[in-house]
Amino acid sequence: MQLRNLFIALSFIFFLCACTHEKADLLVFNAKIYTVDSAFSVKEAMAIKDGKIVEIGSASSLLVRYSFTEKLDAEKKFIYPGFIDAHAHFVGYALNLLRVNLVGTKSWKDILEKLQEFAKENPSGWILGEGWDQNDWAEKKYPNPTLLNELFPGRPVLLTRVDGHAAIANQTALLQAGITGDANIEGGEVLIENGKPTGVLIDNAVELVNSIIPAVSEEQFNEAINKAQEKCLAMGLTTIDDCGLDATVVEQLKELQRKGTLLIRLYVMLSDKPANYTYAEKNGIFISDRLTVRSVKVYGDGALGSRGACLLKDYSDRAGHLGFLLSNPAHFDSVATWCAKYGWQMNTHAIGDSGNRTLLNTYARYLKPNDNKRWRIEHAQVVNPMDINLFGQYQIIPSVQPTHATSDMYWAEERLGNQRISHAYAYQSLLNQNGWMPLGTDFPVEDISPFKTFYAAVTRTDAKGWPANGFQYKEALSRQETLRGMTIWAARANFEESLKGSLEKGKWADFIILDKDLMSVNATDILNTSTISTFINGEKVYSSR
Repeated sequence: MQLRNLFIALSFIFFLCACTHEKADLLVFNAKIYTVDSAFSVKEAMAIKDGKIVEIGSASSLLVRYSFTEKLDAEKKFIYPGFIDAHAHFVGYALNLLRVNLVGTKSWKDILEKLQEFAKENPSGWILGEGWDQNDWAEKKYPNPTLLNELFPGRPVLLTRVDGHAAIANQTALLQAGITGDANIEGGEVLIENGKPTGVLIDNAVELVNSIIPAVSEEQFNEAINKAQEKCLAMGLTTIDDCGLDATVVEQLKELQRKGTLLIRLYVMLSDKPANYTYAEKNGIFISDRLTVRSVKVYGDGALGSRGACLLKDYSDRAGHLGFLLSNPAHFDSVATWCAKYGWQMNTHAIGDSGNRTLLNTYARYLKPNDNKRWRIEHAQVVNPMDINLFGQYQIIPSVQPTHATSDMYWAEERLGNQRISHAYAYQSLLNQNGWMPLGTDFPVEDISPFKTFYAAVTRTDAKGWPANGFQYKEALSRQETLRGMTIWAARANFEESLKGSLEKGKWADFIILDKDLMSVNATDILNTSTISTFINGEKVYSSR
């Protein structure tokens, strides 16, 4: 009798245990989930609680263990970790929404027409435009500003090139900035014709005008950030590295986070300015839910399109011109000293082979094999074969943007010649140095779309499939390498691989649902991929439906 009662009691206990489920917030099931873990495994369902993934596997196994407040049927669609853009200018992109969009203009005439339309709707204040590229025009040279001065004789105008390394200003803007003739500007140039400024400003010369432009209001700033993050979330972007902000802007972003209106995660690099170093020393590294500030963005040289990238030998299409460094090497060394002392990450823009060599050698003086500083070279577009091993030797991270290759391929050989072009945009060679590499867009220099990043990386062609065999296709990345570069490797470049970048137990539930499978769809359909939903911390922050 006692044994029978014991059996009944044990059976009852087992029954209670079987009926007791752990509580979770959300079950996502009936999906093809690319976890992007070390094995690159694919699962069918995941359980989410308090914004984190608590388990991933099959729906049947999760339903046995958990009770869910909400269930999401993914309808056999494709789930990926939220995309992380390792190099962009988010705040700049946001503020550009308040300016004239000149991306894709095909002539100086197109630009002037857009400016006149803008001036009618905005009758006072500065006229600011972004995104022109003379390489897209039939006449591939800087324009004559005569008509610009005639159309806007009393209003200052500044039109910034797509890469941010050149601009066109009208006479009113030049006079307000005190630019009346030739000027000796380190790391920059004011183009002169007949003894007078043409209005074309290169690299550091642009800052002479930028520095006098009135700041936007708090209301305008907040509105721009909201619009920008909506567009980013619609693209499946959940984290963006903003490359170069001032401390005052960081404080504005902190306030938006405090109010709960900053939805997207930002990894901020402070601009290379004295006031920002003072701010960093006072406040230290800042790590929070939506905002992280722990790195410095330095500009090594200019851009290839405006012939500001610093080369070891003359530009092939401009004899006697090498481009230039934007600061002297001693300055780069001083920044490296500061970063090493305070434990901040140093991330430096370097395009030309001379610019890359200068910064790689600077880094090498401070980095030891197997340390974990994770200092980055942003772009690494033209690296001399004698220098590429320095990335691996000192664990320097090449942070690259695949669409730069497919945007520049039409004219890059004119700048570099057939020998140097062979070791430019060498993404597979750079990847081989450390075995991992973060990828970004560099928007608004390039398009915001991460699908264009994916397409450019794996095909090395434009949207029309040109060139047929891909631009230097040996440097293409595989689909798996590309996806890792847009997720877990980008997280690693930010010291955040334990928090995000893959869909694994214990990580934030930052994920996206796409209508196409990037890992198997025909290459021609990659650009037609759309984001169905975007989730951050397990909460839906965007839906196309």
